[in-house]
Amino acid sequence: MSRFQHFVAIDWSGAVGPRQPGIAMALCHEGKAAPALVRPGHVWSRQEILDWLLTDLPQDSLVGLDIGASFAFADKGAFFPGWDRSPPDARALWTLVEEISADDPHLAATSFVNHPVARAYFRHHAEEGAQFGGGRGRLRVAEVAQGEQGLNPYSNFNLVGAAQVGKSTLTGIRVLHRLNGHIPIWPFDADPDHGSMIVEIYTSLAAREAGKRKGQTKVWTGEELDRCLARFGCEAHVPLARYSDHQTDALLTSAWLRHAHACPQLWAPRERLPDIMRTEGWTFGVL
Repeated sequence: MSRFQHFVAIDWSGAVGPRQPGIAMALCHEGKAAPALVRPGHVWSRQEILDWLLTDLPQDSLVGLDIGASFAFADKGAFFPGWDRSPPDARALWTLVEEISADDPHLAATSFVNHPVARAYFRHHAEEGAQFGGGRGRLRVAEVAQGEQGLNPYSNFNLVGAAQVGKSTLTGIRVLHRLNGHIPIWPFDADPDHGSMIVEIYTSLAAREAGKRKGQTKVWTGEELDRCLARFGCEAHVPLARYSDHQTDALLTSAWLRHAHACPQLWAPRERLPDIMRTEGWTFGVL
């Protein structure tokens, strides 16, 4: 897996609104030069990210999207057990989310989490759905493995607090639905051995690999960013006018993708992957 020439990392946001300060995109190329932000200072919309991927993505790019590409399935044999519309696989899930959320602006998915049946599977601000499952909520096999690897995953059915990864999952799914058939999405698609490909990433994993400790994975200064980038063989980055954790997450994860992508083990992480590759997917870099 050393055929890629460019490495893109996108820190995502499921927040409401036309533009998202929490979205950042970084790009690096083969070699040792540090990644750079794409359109620094720009406040991206989700649609703009989608358009960039479809029209401006360099050839032979490995793209990391910091989203959940699916929901838990293996634990109960269904995404939404007991619902007659529960999809059989991830692509059908993407279609269902798109169908129910089609009228939501800015690639939001408010209609899905408010759906009279679907809402029962999520933890909301005012209530915990009867099908949420209690505790931290249902986890994918990859998320269980994340915890075993020293990370701190949350259920994609959670819509509450700083760990409301469900909103990022659902808005990300709307983007994946539109990218489907245009750019291969691993592991739902096999690697065609040429062209670009998309993987799910967890930016905290890149930070841990760069030497950051559990619970302290954010980078806030240029000096610290350079120390972390050096762990991946990078030269110093061009200083930014200001630093946010979204920017440094994207920059550091772009460098990590370039550093880690040639490791064969990361493309065949677990013996169970063939059983869940059509339903739950996997987070690149998790073993």
